[in-house]
Amino acid sequence: MSLQLFGHPFSSYSWKALIPLYANGTEFEFREYTPYDPGDLEYLRRVHPAGKFPVLVDGETTIIEATSIIEYLAVHHPGSAPLIPADPAEAVVARMLDRIFDNYVMTNLQRVVNAYIANAEAPDPAEVEGGKQGLLQAYRWIETWLSENRLPPHVSLVTCAAAPSLFYADWVERIPEDCPRLIALRAELLALPPVSRCVENARPFRPYFPLGAPDRD
Repeated sequence: MSLQLFGHPFSSYSWKALIPLYANGTEFEFREYTPYDPGDLEYLRRVHPAGKFPVLVDGETTIIEATSIIEYLAVHHPGSAPLIPADPAEAVVARMLDRIFDNYVMTNLQRVVNAYIANAEAPDPAEVEGGKQGLLQAYRWIETWLSENRLPPHVSLVTCAAAPSLFYADWVERIPEDCPRLIALRAELLALPPVSRCVENARPFRPYFPLGAPDRD
């Protein structure tokens, strides 16, 4: 099989690349990263400037970064899921929201997670507070946007970015009750078969969540 995705089942950005593959029923091989395998680390350092996954390999073509992987799949392995809106103006909005979820939801939750990875017993309070406040600010911006706009139909680039970021972000800082649209969106996303598949495949790794995985979802 020429199409391969290199990543890890518990990785949020691996989910982002897996969701469109599952949604379109695209045949591929999942190559699970093993942190204790020096060959895996060597491979990532060779193909990615920061040695990160996910990495998509399609024959002689290698694509890095989850957003770029989705863009590539939309062009070269299209299916019934409208990954990128056909209308150019709508595509711009989808790409904007992709950046919102990556840069202001995913990045802020990762800021908190990284503080716990650095010191599980005494995480840097400034990093934890900064990340959580950043999440609350992002939540309320998205809530306002949802009250005034409509998302592209699932499964789109927005779905792929929003599902993993909201899944893990809510573990770090609960989406507040004054963001009912965002709470509903998270539940809607987790009910989608491609997303649910990621959730279930990641379930065995929950003990590794640095803050302690909540007993839900």
